[in-house]
Amino acid sequence: MLAVTDNAAAVIRDLTEQEEVPAGAGLRIATDESAGALRLSLAPEPQEGDQVVDAHGARLFLDHDAAELLDDKALDAAVDAEGGVQFAVGEQATHA
Repeated sequence: MLAVTDNAAAVIRDLTEQEEVPAGAGLRIATDESAGALRLSLAPEPQEGDQVVDAHGARLFLDHDAAELLDDKALDAAVDAEGGVQFAVGEQATHA
């Protein structure tokens, strides 16, 4: 299952707790076959078939293909000086 860093959870919570975002919303990650990439968007609720990940109070909705692709990955995030959000996918840390 996709791991979520504390940084990513904090950024997702900040995004989903804005006034205009409905309660229970989350970050949806879906595959975009035409672009050969992942598409991230705020979603009010998961779509049918989505895997729901609750991590540190942050909700993520992964479509089937994204869930498979990210199964052994970790999601991280950072906010730049201008307030822009950058998400990154990397390998999960292994504990020896």
